[in-house]
Amino acid sequence: MMQVRVIPFGVMKDWLGSSPATVELPEGASVGDLLLRLGSGTGAPPMRGIAVSVNAEYASAARVLREGDEVGLLPPVSGGSAHAGAAPATNPGQELPAQPPQFTALTRDPLHAEPFVAAAKCGEDGAVTVFEGTVRNNTRGRRTLYLDYEAYEEMADRQMQALAAEARERFGVRQITIIHRLGRLQVGETSVLIVVASAHRAQAFDACRWLIDTLKKTVPIWKKETFADGAVWAPGEPFPQELAVDAAAETPHDA
Repeated sequence: MMQVRVIPFGVMKDWLGSSPATVELPEGASVGDLLLRLGSGTGAPPMRGIAVSVNAEYASAARVLREGDEVGLLPPVSGGSAHAGAAPATNPGQELPAQPPQFTALTRDPLHAEPFVAAAKCGEDGAVTVFEGTVRNNTRGRRTLYLDYEAYEEMADRQMQALAAEARERFGVRQITIIHRLGRLQVGETSVLIVVASAHRAQAFDACRWLIDTLKKTVPIWKKETFADGAVWAPGEPFPQELAVDAAAETPHDA
């Protein structure tokens, strides 16, 4: 027998509890075997449509588990480099040093776009596009009080770095900054900031749109919405087909 560490995120916490759990499985068990175990019994959480990570990387149902593996249960996300880590705290008007070709970060500090836009600019750029995701005061007719964002931070770091690198190659832009805020956000605050600097506007627009759309589907960040009349985990966009796990369709013990 072997033991793996299971960490639920987002709405999965409501089913399995907020703390990591140790699960014992037979040697050679797969991700799919684990999901079938967790999804059995009365009141078990639905396992279809989620994604799974093993040691902070996306994994298929057929992935064979090993002693001590860390398995993340990832419901659809609701978003969420030279260095990925804490973004520098900024105030309007504060200057930052020039950014490297890609800069990604998670932060719990308030986000202000101006210093990051200024740091991204270079003389060779003909365009800088900026996307700010902000907390609105209502969702589906319910009055929003505040949002709480959480992330699988190690994995989110990696995913944002990979997105920035892919976008630079795919669209030929010069510089990309992606910063996502975590913790409690009030109405009007910025939750995510994307800055793209490029020689040409078309590439900058295209890269910025692709980045936020892909981030919202693949970076493990979730938000809990607290309304005047209750609180819920925000329903996320479905994972891309290549990331969603269907335990019933696994190929046993196929690495």
